[in-house]
Amino acid sequence: MADERWVFGYGSLMWRPGFPYQARRAATLHGRRRAFCIYSVHHRGTYERPGLVLGLAPGGATRGVAYQVGRGDWPEVYAYLKEREQPTETYIEAWRAVRLADGRRVEALTFLSDVHHPQWAGALSVERQAELISGARGLSGRNVEYLRDLVEHLREEGVRDAAMERLLGLVEARELAA
Repeated sequence: MADERWVFGYGSLMWRPGFPYQARRAATLHGRRRAFCIYSVHHRGTYERPGLVLGLAPGGATRGVAYQVGRGDWPEVYAYLKEREQPTETYIEAWRAVRLADGRRVEALTFLSDVHHPQWAGALSVERQAELISGARGLSGRNVEYLRDLVEHLREEGVRDAAMERLLGLVEARELAA
């Protein structure tokens, strides 16, 4: 339907959307990949001790979740998402085609990484990612908990992400050694 509103989630929006929705569907976004590519100075780190949060970096494909939002709920949902996802404006809002698990393609509001933003970390080595995530804490808690939640919820969705699981293993080993 032309008046449908969809939101694509690839990180914490997958398990904690925080807004009312009419439908929740597994979905894939092509042309972007899930990556710890944004320095977090708000939710999972500080300016003095940045952590890392997920972004949609160019290339690849990302399995996530699409939420259908009711037309009447859209203004409040959109305002909520702007506040939640854009505290330091590290993302670019974009409408992108996502493929739902049933094969349909829908346009979904997606928050893409802004590669020109000062918090863009780019392609860090897995060791550097582990170093930044280990011990970092922000307004939303410990950075490792965000990574752990991601890996656990991806598994619940039937998604095995070997890179994220490896990163979690490195972070947990660093934190045990500290």
